[in-house]
Amino acid sequence: MQLSSMNRSQMMILESFASAKDEQEVNDLMEVLRDFYATRLKKEMKRLWDDGTLNQETLDSLKQEHLRTPYRG
Repeated sequence: MQLSSMNRSQMMILESFASAKDEQEVNDLMEVLRDFYATRLKKEMKRLWDDGTLNQETLDSLKQEHLRTPYRG
């Protein structure tokens, strides 16, 4: 993927990381981003559960799936 220009969100994240004073601040920023995406994922999972798209039967069937991409030798 070639990126020709960045949107406002990408620029803000880049500027935030560029202004980090040390490794601890970088780690803190990464934690904030992880928490943000974890919260989004939880909300979406709850929505899917509540509307019936996701249920225990679906989860049980996913346990049996092999979804990894095979490696070429």
